Amino acid sequence: MRKLASFVAGLLFGLGLLLSGMANPAKVIGFLDLAGAWDPSLALVMAGAIGIALLPFAWAKRRGRALLDAPMQLPQKRELDGRLIAGSLLFGIGWGVAGICPGPAIAMLLGGHWQIVLFMLAMLGGMLLFSALERRRAC
Repeated sequence: MRKLASFVAGLLFGLGLLLSGMANPAKVIGFLDLAGAWDPSLALVMAGAIGIALLPFAWAKRRGRALLDAPMQLPQKRELDGRLIAGSLLFGIGWGVAGICPGPAIAMLLGGHWQIVLFMLAMLGGMLLFSALERRRAC
């Protein structure tokens, strides 16, 4: 049942990305182009997503276990640190340069564009580098 729920959640997320235009790099770059022909439509998509997520997150905070009886795993850390800020900057720069982030990249992977494959390889490389640095930091 957990795998089915994960599949349905991923399918809904991917469809939402495609329908909202978040998987269109030109639309994302238009949203990020504050000095040019700014496209505010993705701000509305993000605001709607945050608004919809508020109730389930409030509900989840009051529960110890998820609907499918798995332990509830919500973020505990609240303070900002240099690692979070640096990671956010790297993510933002990559998003601005490529016009795409990990979720839409996965949704677009079967579209036949070599740029998405290159993006995914770079993303996986960054994940591997992070894991190696974390292991080194733990020693």
